[in-house]
Amino acid sequence: MNQILAYYTVNFNPYAIRFPEGWPVEGIRWYGLAYLAGFLIAMLLLEIYTKKEMSPLKSDDNSSLMTYLLFGVILGGRLGYMLFYDFPNFVSNPLIAFQIWKGGMSSHGGFIGVVLAVLLFCRNNKKPFWKISDIIVTICAPGLFLGRIANFINGELWGKISNVPWAMIFPNSAPGIPVDQIAARHPSQLYEAALEGIFILLYTQWRFWKFKLPKGQLSGEFLVVYAAVRIFCEVFREPDEGISLIMGLSRGTFYSLGAFVAGAAIIVYSRIKEQKK
Repeated sequence: MNQILAYYTVNFNPYAIRFPEGWPVEGIRWYGLAYLAGFLIAMLLLEIYTKKEMSPLKSDDNSSLMTYLLFGVILGGRLGYMLFYDFPNFVSNPLIAFQIWKGGMSSHGGFIGVVLAVLLFCRNNKKPFWKISDIIVTICAPGLFLGRIANFINGELWGKISNVPWAMIFPNSAPGIPVDQIAARHPSQLYEAALEGIFILLYTQWRFWKFKLPKGQLSGEFLVVYAAVRIFCEVFREPDEGISLIMGLSRGTFYSLGAFVAGAAIIVYSRIKEQKK
């Protein structure tokens, strides 16, 4: 048997539901359902915090906050992708930023969008920013996990060529080439799902429930830990085709270094502010 054929081929249907031909949209993608499920889990966690008196927010506040976050994630993620990864096309046709159904979301852009959304929510509702920020970072990981699983289902953002036993074949990595001639690659989406999703969820929940941290510190820790695991995963991930490196680094690595520095600065700031009380 050809050794390449021994590798698992990732060939899922990206549509959970396919609509009949002629409908305005082709169907409902797993990617969209992943976003929806991520927001629902986040809302559930907020309600648990409220009931356990771990949050200054009431149920009505939680609903309002989720609306802010929804716009922050989608707008920030999409605009971040266009600015960080597809700037030339964005400049030539800014309207493509609204073509969300074609894909293209940036987690780093999503983080920026969330920060702006939380700032706006706290200002409009007179809530303490760092307290709310520390809560937000504990509810992000399920969405990150589901987003990476959706990337895997879509057969996108694959890893580098590899011959490890768990390597997989991604047909989209070599369009038009027979499957038995396509090189196997790291399933880097699953690495990211495990580390960005499950690991960070466990870490932030542990820190949130077990320790009384200075306000803002958990937000900083989230950025530091996310940056560290993202940089690790970038070792196995194939850089996006047609997207140049920055200082010899993939863009995911470069932007994560910025997140790491920002997170470390927030931790130092929160500790200094706590000591001055």
